[in-house]
Amino acid sequence: DDRQIYVKIFLRTLWISLVVTLTCLLLAFPVSYLLATLPLRISNILMVMVNKTAFGFFAAIFTVLIWASFMLVTRLSLQGNFTVEEIITLRLLPAFLIMSPFMFKLGVIPHKLRWPKAVILMFGASAITPYLIAGGLVYAPVSDGGALAPGVLPFWTALAAYIIIGEKPSVLRWVGLVMIMGGAMVVGLWQILMGTGDGSWKGHIMFLAGAGIWAVHSVFFKQSGLSPTQALVIGTFWGTVFFVPVLFLTGNVSFETVGVQNIIVMIILQSFVMGIFAMLLFSYAVQFLGASETAAFGALIPIISLIGGVVLLNETVPAFKLAGIVVVSIGVFLASGLADKLKNKSVS
Repeated sequence: DDRQIYVKIFLRTLWISLVVTLTCLLLAFPVSYLLATLPLRISNILMVMVNKTAFGFFAAIFTVLIWASFMLVTRLSLQGNFTVEEIITLRLLPAFLIMSPFMFKLGVIPHKLRWPKAVILMFGASAITPYLIAGGLVYAPVSDGGALAPGVLPFWTALAAYIIIGEKPSVLRWVGLVMIMGGAMVVGLWQILMGTGDGSWKGHIMFLAGAGIWAVHSVFFKQSGLSPTQALVIGTFWGTVFFVPVLFLTGNVSFETVGVQNIIVMIILQSFVMGIFAMLLFSYAVQFLGASETAAFGALIPIISLIGGVVLLNETVPAFKLAGIVVVSIGVFLASGLADKLKNKSVS
């Protein structure tokens, strides 16, 4: 049964990837042809439309979708006899092998950075945060993780940006952040606060800690001047070299209770899709939008989990949760900074 679940998830992910790829190709080739053949005045207008900000929004949205899948896949993996240590090992080692050519070319030393920033960039997003969130899912369900990890990420990132670089959100963004928190409370956090599950508080602490480290990593990356590929290479190298041996020393990495097919599926999902592709997308989103603006999209993950439960598991959604979805959606729009940009354009 567990093997069938993994195969279904893999096939569904592969199908979605193929559809997205074909859609991008169908859109890209006509636009490229137009840019190459139209008069310069018109082609310049089209180039303005295909800008970095638009790519940043798309990167943030796809990152959120992959993060939501990470929560679900990791929870299913833990129920299917994988250990947390095995999951993180399969996330890091294959990514290390794939990115090794780039390590020689780009280097793995974060030069000109003080040691606190260097340590966070070397270990924070590649190893520590995934381990904390995966470990939290041992004690608490996915809905809790969605609300307390990516769901509160905008607040952690806004706080980190304010403390580290003195960034002050605009009034509209503050309103959006408050709406995200209120909507998250309605959608799922109230269940956490009222819950009585044994040991779930351990998972809640791990979710909050993982989100906090990820937020600090986002701000430091924005300051570092590194490219997304450089940040991925540095995190993958140091996370693997130092963290994987520790995982083996725990004695929980044996793969004795899982089959080869499940291991292959986990490598594809955890390492290729989440460890490499999602990290690159997130870094590009931070580079083009900013750390706080990108983090705002993380509040959509509890909503995506809720919708997935309705579509895939036939779960019912009370009216107050639907209201929470609307509030969070509006909050993400305001906190992302898009409303400010539209307001400034209208004024100018």
